[in-house]
Amino acid sequence: MTILVAGLINIEITLRVEAFPIHYNPVNYPFFGVNSSVSGVGYNVAKALTALGDAVSFLSLVGKDPARALVREALAADGIPGAGVLDVLDQTPHSVILYDETGRRQINVDLKDIQERAYPQDVFEAALADSSLVIPCNINFTRPFLRRAWQSGKTIATDVHAISDVEDGYNADYMRYANVLFMSHEHLPSTPEEWARRLVNRYGTEIIVIGLGGEGALLAVKNDGFMGRFPAVTLRPIVNTIGAGDALFSAFVHVYNRTQNPYQALEKAIVFAAYKIGAVGAADGFLSAAELDALVGNFR
Repeated sequence: MTILVAGLINIEITLRVEAFPIHYNPVNYPFFGVNSSVSGVGYNVAKALTALGDAVSFLSLVGKDPARALVREALAADGIPGAGVLDVLDQTPHSVILYDETGRRQINVDLKDIQERAYPQDVFEAALADSSLVIPCNINFTRPFLRRAWQSGKTIATDVHAISDVEDGYNADYMRYANVLFMSHEHLPSTPEEWARRLVNRYGTEIIVIGLGGEGALLAVKNDGFMGRFPAVTLRPIVNTIGAGDALFSAFVHVYNRTQNPYQALEKAIVFAAYKIGAVGAADGFLSAAELDALVGNFR
């Protein structure tokens, strides 16, 4: 059975800067410091899962512009099925990411008109029937998928990223239907532990993972009454932390889908993400399952 991923694709441009805040200068020449690639949360997750050996069904929307050719080439090169990626937008979304030598980054995302576009329900239904797990990324065209995936009894995993309100108007639907729910600690109004308790009380979420950046991640497992922190690991120099959360999420889902063991899943996911941030782009630096197992074995 496949893992169904539905989410954003964008053309990503990364720019290396000396430091934040950025000092004004009319012209800079950062040789090999400007790069472009195909990325986006949906693409990052689909690519990471494919690298780990999972069969993926991928649904997304891109533009009718020349950028779609770059997307098609990248899909083919990365072994990701492209039939569910539809050329219906006026323009393909873009992002520009600035990063410094410490790995800190500033993300600028131009979604174009994707938030006003719908995805064909019949195409989703066909993909849903063949899936074992559904990953609806929090982009508007996936919102109608949530209730239907829940009604089908499929496991739903999603990431709401930086969030600060359990009643968040944009993300409440995703939090309500998720069996596995990820997010970042960056904007939380309380400790991660208190935040996780609030989510369980509000939505009854089965598994919660809160990324803690350089401190690792928090895991809460409702049925076990467990809540605890897993420390970060260091594998190689940090180049850019962009995509670290997507990598953590993807590896967790990969392991959990096969083992139903959230503790082992997070242990491996932390190693996967630690290796990934030694790469420049958000969709680069993914380990294979064999490479991941070897690195985890070394740490043990």
